[in-house]
Amino acid sequence: MNGWSLPRLLEGLHDDIERRLESARQVLGHPVTKGDASENVWLQLLKVYLPARYRAETAHVVDSDGLFSDQIDIVIFDRQYSPFIFHFEGQKIIPSESVYAIFEAKQTINAALVEYAQKKVGSVRRLHRTSLPIPHAGGIYPAKSLPPILGGILSFDSDWNPPLGMPLREALTKSCGDDCLDLGCIAAHGSFGRTISSDYEFFPGGKPATAFLFDLIARLQSHATVPMIDVRAYAKWLMP
Repeated sequence: MNGWSLPRLLEGLHDDIERRLESARQVLGHPVTKGDASENVWLQLLKVYLPARYRAETAHVVDSDGLFSDQIDIVIFDRQYSPFIFHFEGQKIIPSESVYAIFEAKQTINAALVEYAQKKVGSVRRLHRTSLPIPHAGGIYPAKSLPPILGGILSFDSDWNPPLGMPLREALTKSCGDDCLDLGCIAAHGSFGRTISSDYEFFPGGKPATAFLFDLIARLQSHATVPMIDVRAYAKWLMP
């Protein structure tokens, strides 16, 4: 026996996230400052534990038609195959083809914030995405079909009692199509995920932050790699 314990490691990961989120809520006085601190806790979790092919940043998303999303709290995007990411005065602009997932990070969760997250998710999913055929040593693979962009909401607490009861289910199922949320975490209470049959499963208790992280990684694995971006579609915006 070498003293290591996988259950204690996983428990410690969640406990650290929950402690930091709770501290941000209790110690910081200004609502915007609290929100920024909570967002940063989730960002740091993803930056540390997601595989290196993924990046997580607060960013805007742009498509080759020149349309921009609002600022998204957390954008998970490809960096291995993405040919460019724009940086301007501290702001990051991610091409729509490079996006794997987007999340809104809030101090608490309620119906209004679920609806807000749904609108943010839908605004990114409705952006145009290109996909080119892929050259390889033996020829050319056909253009990759566009994988779905994952969307969700992350919080520390809930305004509902119980936190993962019927009110949350009703808020999640009120909107469908491009606005649907796929997964989320309420760190103090549990996590949830959308199934293949478009129903929602709720997982109260346990170690929600760790459970969410593993669920997210599994979903990202199933989506494989982003499509090959048509860089010339963006180049058309160059001034003559």
